[in-house]
Amino acid sequence: MFVAAIEAVDKFTRPIHTITRAYGGLISPGSATLFFVNENGVAITCKHVAQFILDSDAVNNKYKSFKKERDLIPKDNKFKGKLIGLESKNGFKKDSIIQIKNNFVNCFPGITHFTCHLHPTLDLAIIEFKGQNQNLYSSYATFVNDPNKVKQGKSLCRLGYPFPEFNNFQHNPLTDNIEWTTTGNQNSPRFPIDGIITRFGGDQSQVATIELSTPGLRGQSGGPLFDTQGLVYGMQSMTHHLHLGFDVKNLEVITEGRKVAVSNYPFLHVGHCIHVDRIKEFLKEFGIKYYEEINQT
Repeated sequence: MFVAAIEAVDKFTRPIHTITRAYGGLISPGSATLFFVNENGVAITCKHVAQFILDSDAVNNKYKSFKKERDLIPKDNKFKGKLIGLESKNGFKKDSIIQIKNNFVNCFPGITHFTCHLHPTLDLAIIEFKGQNQNLYSSYATFVNDPNKVKQGKSLCRLGYPFPEFNNFQHNPLTDNIEWTTTGNQNSPRFPIDGIITRFGGDQSQVATIELSTPGLRGQSGGPLFDTQGLVYGMQSMTHHLHLGFDVKNLEVITEGRKVAVSNYPFLHVGHCIHVDRIKEFLKEFGIKYYEEINQT
């Protein structure tokens, strides 16, 4: 049902790859999603995604300062105690994130700088990429023009990159930095997930979000919500967990030839997407061109 639409939406939807390094040394891959709204290098994603990217420099600079202080400690019998004190001063524990690197995959040949606009109340952000001469995306979103199409029971789909399978990264012991490499798997597969509109979020004056009967998956944050024609109805933001009340406590079942007591507390996981009208309003606020089903704005 969404085959042609996924192919169309894929032309302007891109992954954001992230690697984080913990103080204990573990490097973890992560992903998010953005999609472009015009040919001028302007994309939207979630505010929590954009904020994480913006905060990366502060995290990296804090570790740089830590290393400078650490390297000034004399390598004598008091070194270990002073190092522990420095770690405590910076709040560094084994699982503390000390380095972050982000990669906007297949957006442009190279990215020099960008500007972010964060919505004051909604999980929505605009990213304007600056100084780009060549786009590696080949299309852009077309938003649905009629809000009356956004109705309970309508089937819609989301596209994103929830499973970070890329491994083109390493820790460089000479520089004590994490870095991207040209070897290994540089990609993660796109992943669509459909559902029907169940409810709407917001207040009596304004609908802010669209609830879907299925979850938006981790890594799909910032991905488009679209119909079978590829028209964009919103953007995946978060997933809520609704307790169903069908709790099972110490139920005796037979598994692998023996009786065991199991307990289960089931939840329904529903995705919440930013409503298309709120996205268009935010783009208008900054004078950003976007495209609709019929009219070009």
